[in-house]
Amino acid sequence: MSQVAELASGKGAKDENFPVASFLLKPDHRAPIMAFYRFARAADDIADHASASPDEKLALLGQMRRGLDGAKDGAAEGLALRDVMAERCLDPLHAHELLDAFEQDATVHRYETWAELMAYCRLSAMPVGRYVLDVHGEDRRTWPASDALCAALQVINHLQDCAKDYRALDRVYIPAETFAATGSRIEDLAAPAASPGLSEAIHILARRTGGLLEESAVFASMIADTRLATEVAIIQRLAEKLVRRLLERDPLSERVHHSKSETAWISLTAAASHLLMRRRR
Repeated sequence: MSQVAELASGKGAKDENFPVASFLLKPDHRAPIMAFYRFARAADDIADHASASPDEKLALLGQMRRGLDGAKDGAAEGLALRDVMAERCLDPLHAHELLDAFEQDATVHRYETWAELMAYCRLSAMPVGRYVLDVHGEDRRTWPASDALCAALQVINHLQDCAKDYRALDRVYIPAETFAATGSRIEDLAAPAASPGLSEAIHILARRTGGLLEESAVFASMIADTRLATEVAIIQRLAEKLVRRLLERDPLSERVHHSKSETAWISLTAAASHLLMRRRR
């Protein structure tokens, strides 16, 4: 395997659980965000490939990093993002940190504590929000609220896909301390339905994720750009609804993801509510 494209999953922005550079954003801002997304999507496909070895994954991720650095033998996705970042004077640190997370995914399959999981989210999720804010020229004082929301989105995705990640990749993001506290086992993820202990483990993490969303609840109101703020308000509401579902449904045997119609309705009501509150302010 010598080319990044060989490991592509075919997944695109419309397949994600949350909006990616939606029509709400100004067209001038969507292009650099999509360049970042395409870079992240390619790196994610490498890290999540079921049959590639860790060494193969690290080699291809190295090509991605060389592209970011402008090397001629670098991956096209990295070179394309580098050009966009240079043109817009954007900090390349966010993309490099994201690659750090995907390299970790290639070699680390277990987490001991919530703190370790948050350290992973610091690399795998938080740089995405920070990059989007930088594209919009937002004040970096918004970063803590953005970090909380991005970490919450990451954990939600992990919990929704906890069984699939275990079965396909032997990767488990539920911390060992949470299994121990609930008397559950990693092997419970292979069952057709969650055991009582695994259900409680998922609920513990869902409640902690709800705490992150409480921290990020002010995020949309802190953003100067109205269109970005509206998209963030939508993402916040979608995340809150998904946390509630994780407390009510079993991700091993029941659908947690929103349907397209549910997403559309939640998005519409969240946008309307946010814009009304913004107008009053």
